[in-house]
Amino acid sequence: MSYPGYPPTGYPPFPGYPPAGQESSFPPPGQYPYSSGFSPMGGGAYPPAPSGSYPGAGGYPTPGGYPAAGGYPVTPHPGGAPAYPGGGFPGGQMPGGQMPGGQMPSQYPGGQAPYPSQINTESFSSYPAFSPVSLDYSSDPAAMTQGTQGTIRPASNFDAMRDAEILRKAMKGFGTDEQAIVDVVSNRSNDQRQQIKAAFKTMYGKDLIKDLKSELSGNMEELILALFMPSTYYDAWSLRKAMQGAGTQERVLIEILCTRTNQEIRDIVRCYQSEFGRDLEKDIKSDTSGHFERLLVSMCQGNRDENQSVNHQMAQEDAQRLYQAGEGKLGTDESCFNMILATRSFPQLKATMEAYSRMANRDLLSSVSREFSGYIESGLKAILQCALNRPAFFAERLYYSMKGAGTDDSTLVRIVVTRSEIDLVQIKQIFTQMYQKTLSTMIASDTSGDYRKLLMAIVGQ
Repeated sequence: MSYPGYPPTGYPPFPGYPPAGQESSFPPPGQYPYSSGFSPMGGGAYPPAPSGSYPGAGGYPTPGGYPAAGGYPVTPHPGGAPAYPGGGFPGGQMPGGQMPGGQMPSQYPGGQAPYPSQINTESFSSYPAFSPVSLDYSSDPAAMTQGTQGTIRPASNFDAMRDAEILRKAMKGFGTDEQAIVDVVSNRSNDQRQQIKAAFKTMYGKDLIKDLKSELSGNMEELILALFMPSTYYDAWSLRKAMQGAGTQERVLIEILCTRTNQEIRDIVRCYQSEFGRDLEKDIKSDTSGHFERLLVSMCQGNRDENQSVNHQMAQEDAQRLYQAGEGKLGTDESCFNMILATRSFPQLKATMEAYSRMANRDLLSSVSREFSGYIESGLKAILQCALNRPAFFAERLYYSMKGAGTDDSTLVRIVVTRSEIDLVQIKQIFTQMYQKTLSTMIASDTSGDYRKLLMAIVGQ
């Protein structure tokens, strides 16, 4: 199938990335930088964390608003997610126990989410026929400045001991003062939360995470614990959880491994080994198979080219090779797709997609849909979508985590937490453009209680 609204002559302009050296120069709120091109930057086209306090969550795949391709809820393990792997946070700071939340949306019979290739999106009359062309990225030339922005910034006048005391008081005595917890947690960066955790142990000889776990439950507990995990650990932990127990949450593997910078992937691999005593590549090999397994093993190496300059001659040659490996022959040469999509930089891939469009009179994403199916299709498309428009991918994932009966809370929590210090401002803006409603409106109508309060505090209006 080809996606609605894709002009065969090329792609519409997409929001760009911050140019090298300007990663931390955020635009003023409300000015989404719709730029007509990718911009060079280090780290596989993701902004490196602007300061030590930003989560190293890197980036997620970014389709420019493709129907359903990245947005189906992952299948959690029966009976909720597994226990926290390894029984804890780094240094044993998180006790074992069940991770609540993430119940399977009821609309899938038998609780089994279909492969994307098994879903005929044309039968979903309620799916927005979203065409990237309908987004006018360049209507306001004044807003063409580049950059990304999180909704959470490090708090000024930060005092870890004072915060630790506030949290201790909030959990003492009868009942728990959730509002006080929400106020502190949603207004501190990940780095500051780590300092609060350390101060709490120093001051009271108790583990903040254990205390919070004993006071909270359900989705609120899942959200708070995610916020208190160091970002590399949260990625490693999410991968472990996705492969633990019966079944595998392939979409989580794609979301993390197909999108991070080389450095982030190497850090995740090391963290996975040190915290869970396991080899990530071996776990992937035992949990996946075929072309999908090969793609993920390639991603695990953290060896993507990160040179940000584009070689147009190579883009032309790669486009030709991809055409001959897919549309231009009977059958598909999967290894050619794997090689190009696993090694080229994101800006280079964007140029290749543009060359392919001109040459094949069809966009590369729809060719991948025709040539592949299942999770290998989703993985390859996630990589291509990274090269186009990252915030739109998250907007779409968030939309489908809440659309319909039930909520895929694990996806909702993971995206809100990991993007909160990187580009949640842009995700919110493009969400409104794509779905004609604000992200906070949808969260408000899909969640409740303190869980809703904390999500809304992170996302902002």
